[in-house]
Amino acid sequence: MNDERLTTAEAVQDTDGLQPERSERPQRSAQPGQPEAPGQPEQPGRTEGAGKRKRRGPGPVTLLLLPGLVTVTGVAAFLALTGGLPSPWPEESDTDQAAAVDIDPSYIPWLRKAASACTLLEPSLLAAQIDQLSGWSDDTDELSGQKGIAAFTDTEWRTWGRDDDGNGRSSPRDPADAIMALGRQDCSLAEEVTDLRTEGRVNGDLVDLTLAAYSSGTDAVTESGRVPPTAETYLAEVEALLPRYEALDRADSVGTGGAAGALLTAPVSPLTITSPYGSREHPLTGVTKLHTGVDFAAPQGARVVAARRGRVVFAAPTTAYGNRVVIDHGTIEGKRLETTYSHLSSLEAVAGQTVEAGTPIGRVGSTGLSTGPHLHFEVVLDGYYTDPRPWLVAGG
Repeated sequence: MNDERLTTAEAVQDTDGLQPERSERPQRSAQPGQPEAPGQPEQPGRTEGAGKRKRRGPGPVTLLLLPGLVTVTGVAAFLALTGGLPSPWPEESDTDQAAAVDIDPSYIPWLRKAASACTLLEPSLLAAQIDQLSGWSDDTDELSGQKGIAAFTDTEWRTWGRDDDGNGRSSPRDPADAIMALGRQDCSLAEEVTDLRTEGRVNGDLVDLTLAAYSSGTDAVTESGRVPPTAETYLAEVEALLPRYEALDRADSVGTGGAAGALLTAPVSPLTITSPYGSREHPLTGVTKLHTGVDFAAPQGARVVAARRGRVVFAAPTTAYGNRVVIDHGTIEGKRLETTYSHLSSLEAVAGQTVEAGTPIGRVGSTGLSTGPHLHFEVVLDGYYTDPRPWLVAGG
């Protein structure tokens, strides 16, 4: 993926060819900590048996403080057992899922989008297949001719490959293209074995039959009338890997208010793309560089809404982006997710505000470096710009 780093120093990079005059998202300072206690002088050693004092009962100060100490001790014990007080801005359970799903987070929306192409597929199944095929390595296998993380041959790629991420090339070594191609291939095989089972020519679980057709071919499945022996090892290996990726299925529509297969709802409707993510020549500056988001056509004044629950961390005019809103959505698969909304005619959100998916945050406009009313929408994953399309309910 050709993502561009959004550095802390830059805060928000100018995708339209100019560097903003000031930081458009001020760096948030850490919470002030408690001052360190001054060093205590070392206590001199005691002579054994010397200086013994007579034990006496608690004094009046101790009697006054004791109930408070007991209360504090009880609260501390409660917090230790329960995991602490609830945070006003809780992190999502995706952090735990990241430990189980140890893959590049930028692959995850593509897995979900590819799986949404047919009802039989789940993101976990595609992930387990890729793990079995390549272990997520995109090295070329010179002996078999298989290329990329989904191990496509040139012949297979001519059938299934497309430029799904819009970077100007279709390649099995491009992870996004490979994931989407594997999804298309699996869905086609699923349709074939579904028809065979409906006709009574084969028996068995449709997922198993689909994997068998991928491994040994539809003809072998038809001849056997079930999963053929030649596909049993492949099935067993894929099924053994499935639990590693089950978190991808559980997280399909967490907090989005949208359909499965996407993490973000549409910020403006309809989603009509006029300029996709990728390298382009800017229409005003003439500079060729990465277009770090997607431009959606929309009339002046159309409502713009938050794409996911989050907290507004920036809402103000800027030089290049015009009126701009940045929303922090917390962590997704252990990575920080932010979305940005630019060239707005007006702002309807303020920094520090908590919003839900669908909350109005502004109106479409043409402020800043813009040739006409539209929404410039970005997805920033752990500081890197990434293609917004697979993250959206309708990817375009």
